[in-house]
Amino acid sequence: MKLTTKGRYAVMAMADLARHSCGSPVALAEIADRQEISLSYLEQLFAKLRRGDLVKSVRGPGGGYLLSREADEIRISDVILAVDEPIKATRCELGSPKGCLPSSGRCITHDLWEGLSHQIQLYLGSVSLGDVIEGRIAGRTGFDSHPQPEATISANAAD
Repeated sequence: MKLTTKGRYAVMAMADLARHSCGSPVALAEIADRQEISLSYLEQLFAKLRRGDLVKSVRGPGGGYLLSREADEIRISDVILAVDEPIKATRCELGSPKGCLPSSGRCITHDLWEGLSHQIQLYLGSVSLGDVIEGRIAGRTGFDSHPQPEATISANAAD
């Protein structure tokens, strides 16, 4: 799957907003500083997120952005799709009868990649912003997780 910075940054910014809003608007400049994302790029992303009804803007002093609903009600797939990021692993155009090969046919592994795209969509649709900011993601890895013991191979295993 190809997930560009547009989708990745949108999710990062929305998670930051969910974590730091506490019912008060958050300025994009604050998100930009914390997440090290260009402010002008965030402005473009938040225009799409607002059109997608995922955030609402508050103008004036102390203004910024708020989530349009609770973090547990906003799915990661909603965020990615709102910024026009298709979730697919095939080379084919979505909805096009044309295949992924130059001859317009489908490659032999097309169904495999299409199935993967579907699984990714299901997974991202099952995870909310609340899950992300509260660390409720199954199988998560990272600096704060417990290290897994490394598998060892016995010297006699090759015999």
